[in-house]
Amino acid sequence: MNTSNITRRHFFQDCAIGTGKIALASLLADSAYGATQSPNVAAPTHFQPKAKAVIHMFMAGAPSQLELFDNKPMLTKYEGKPLPPSIIGGQRYAFIRPDAAVLGPRYQFARHGQCGAELSEMLPHLATVVDDIAIVKSCRTTQFNHAPAQIYMNTGFSQPGRPSMGSWITYGLGAETRDLPSFVVMSTGSGISGGAACWSSGFLPSVYSGTRFRNTGDPILNVSTPQGIEAGTQRDTIELINAMNQRRLKLDGDGETATRIANYEMAYRLQSSAPELMDLSKEDEATLKMYGCDPKVPSFARACLLARRMVERGVRFINIYNEGWDAHSDVAGNVKRNCGITDQASAALIKDLKQRGLLDSTLVVWGGEFGRTPMVEASVSLGRSLGRDHHPQAFTMWMAGGGIKGGVTIGATDEMGFNIVEDETHVADLQATILHCLGIDHERLTFSKAGLDFKLTGVEPCHVIKQILA
Repeated sequence: MNTSNITRRHFFQDCAIGTGKIALASLLADSAYGATQSPNVAAPTHFQPKAKAVIHMFMAGAPSQLELFDNKPMLTKYEGKPLPPSIIGGQRYAFIRPDAAVLGPRYQFARHGQCGAELSEMLPHLATVVDDIAIVKSCRTTQFNHAPAQIYMNTGFSQPGRPSMGSWITYGLGAETRDLPSFVVMSTGSGISGGAACWSSGFLPSVYSGTRFRNTGDPILNVSTPQGIEAGTQRDTIELINAMNQRRLKLDGDGETATRIANYEMAYRLQSSAPELMDLSKEDEATLKMYGCDPKVPSFARACLLARRMVERGVRFINIYNEGWDAHSDVAGNVKRNCGITDQASAALIKDLKQRGLLDSTLVVWGGEFGRTPMVEASVSLGRSLGRDHHPQAFTMWMAGGGIKGGVTIGATDEMGFNIVEDETHVADLQATILHCLGIDHERLTFSKAGLDFKLTGVEPCHVIKQILA
């Protein structure tokens, strides 16, 4: 047996008997899995990190890069005519024919900041922080339908069952807070196609799953103490349950029992920490105005402000899902409506983190699961007109903060915005870069399952996007 690649993580995980599981019970007060793998204790990184936390603003439904970031005047010239077959190749689409007519960009573009980055008129607030962000105009995915593409962007695999990026990161790095979950998920719409698979821990212990914060009522279901239950009674109950769980853990060493213990303790602490986190009454009027946030009304702006507060309190990974970007009809109206919801708060988050000295240690990521076609989608039977279909070949994302160089734009598409012609960036490259900013080598963050060492970035070659690193 080759033992050269066995790490402490593998030893503690795989040892059927011995010091790992003997020591486990004594560590449960502060750790469910030992100091190097605890959800409650920060673990060492592979190299010096720039970022300590990630805020991932996921624009579910896929924003149109052609109306926001990737200006293509040639589309106006050819509007109403089909793209040449030589450009399209053998690509198939969900709702349009490959010979569908070209649709020109619906909005004007201008250059902004000292870097001169080109943005749509629909992003006036982002334009004010353009020197703090890195724009990647050459992203590409292998998936062209929403659910698999969303799952792929979040887990590195197109089918449910793999750990999400937030789960991998909290598994690798542990936590900086014992009073809040390390991985938090917020949604500002009716739900996303990929569902809970996008923040699941997959085959990792379930303690690494994302914790969903609700928009109304208790932020977490059942976090409030039921009426008639005194604090002492509740504490005694939890201690009794934990004692029974620890006895079970000593007998079978099941990691899910350790997760149960950690979850009971976290739930008890959340009864005070969650309401304090969600209480925006101490935020000053200037901050609320900058975000465009009404503290009492659920919104994307409120989620962004809460994300900043979570970073301040040591939360490691925060997903904010904003649904509604699926512009199969009226792409102009879709972009205008969604930018009205997200642009101000996205820019405010960058400004707020920066003025508080948190941007250098917080990586902010913005983008969807794929792009939109240069060709128009129109269907009388479906009631659609002037829309754009799914386009996996090219889309745009931006990043800012911990480890990222501001005022940079990389990548380019052809004059029709169809194919990438410079600095092609696959989903795994984005994931590898996010891990790199956190001090993690994507090749070394692995988990053994069924005789295989799984990684977030999969088995295909990928690379860190060095052009955008600070």
